[in-house]
Amino acid sequence: MPNEDKLKAGHKKTEAGKRLSKMMINDYMRLHQKAGEGAFVVWIAIVVPAELFSGFENVVYGVPESHAAMSAGKGVGPLQCEKAERLGYSMDLCSYARIDLGTAFDGGKDSPTFGLPKPHLLISDNNNCSLLVKWFDVYHRTWDVPHFILDIPFCYEQQTARDLNYISSQYRDLIRTIETLSGQKFNIDRVREALEHTKGALTNWKRFLKTAASRPAGLTVFDSFVQMAPFLTSRGTKALAEHYRLLADETEENVAKGIFPVPNEKYRLLWDNIAPWHQLNKMSSRLAALNANLIAASYTYCMGSLEGEFDLYPYDGGDPLTYLARIQNFSICPHGLELRYQAMQRAIETLGIDGVIFASNRSCKVYSLMQMDMLKRVTERLGIPSVMIDVDHADIRKYSEESVFTRIEALLEVIDAKRGAQTPR
Repeated sequence: MPNEDKLKAGHKKTEAGKRLSKMMINDYMRLHQKAGEGAFVVWIAIVVPAELFSGFENVVYGVPESHAAMSAGKGVGPLQCEKAERLGYSMDLCSYARIDLGTAFDGGKDSPTFGLPKPHLLISDNNNCSLLVKWFDVYHRTWDVPHFILDIPFCYEQQTARDLNYISSQYRDLIRTIETLSGQKFNIDRVREALEHTKGALTNWKRFLKTAASRPAGLTVFDSFVQMAPFLTSRGTKALAEHYRLLADETEENVAKGIFPVPNEKYRLLWDNIAPWHQLNKMSSRLAALNANLIAASYTYCMGSLEGEFDLYPYDGGDPLTYLARIQNFSICPHGLELRYQAMQRAIETLGIDGVIFASNRSCKVYSLMQMDMLKRVTERLGIPSVMIDVDHADIRKYSEESVFTRIEALLEVIDAKRGAQTPR
């Protein structure tokens, strides 16, 4: 049993956490600085391959979804949502969209990053979130900014060669569009270099996530939620690769020393959906008090993997556009039921999951749509106790902490009952 000093050490802010804070501040400061110096600014959805922009001398990008998540985590999500609602946007819209619209149309006021610099080009996609196209179209109409939409086929099975070619052809169209609008020439060798950094980053990301397999786990899912942030703002950079290397090193070292975030871990849980950004500290603390540890999430274990997979799919050094097209559907949202279940089953079996929390997200319909079917499969086919809770990833007004924990505690009781039934008498 870890001693009291180790228990306390396991809950201190890590060096990786301190580096992360500096990195995120630098990313947003650099974005604003470069934009002020005349860089060509694009706003992108989270799954648009940011490595492409490395092929240009002076193109920078902002990620409205990432900024919205940070705003929610910093406690200003409801304030920005209300600004959008006063403009006539429905409270039923995604809270990311409302936060971003409220921020953008108020000039970045109350934003933890002063908002994002105004874009010269908007790039959305219809595979990860169909709302994004409509959301970005608001800026297209209001500001008269060009809007490039990536049309990505939904994947009910592994990606076909026809779909791969279709996606990569759109990347070539996007490159020509940026060349025309920015006056800059594209250099694909710079993209190859960026992808080598991404390869290193994702290799170490998977190494970090694998510390969840130890007992107790070397991380909590809240660590992975927070640490995924620079993958969105620093994708394709040497700084990201180095940060994730140090993150994996530090986490593995803590496991070797017997330092764990939940030392008396009794319940190993998996989370399905986007992080509840406004609840990270509260939920982490309450779960730890119950000796329960959320150790994995479909939201983060999909990074670096193909659809329906759990392990890393690394860059092989070949054609960058082909590789980026192959991983365009790495996130969970565009996966059919079979692919989602396949990846979750692998995570459950690899990490020794005792129970699954399906977070039905009022803001993200596409993520939440299949959850009842997934819950049924996990409980009936795998025999893993599961529960459905109601959340909103960025709007705390649509969240009831006590109701959620009543259901989570009931899940833990079911896990106990299952263990008792399996104990030889």
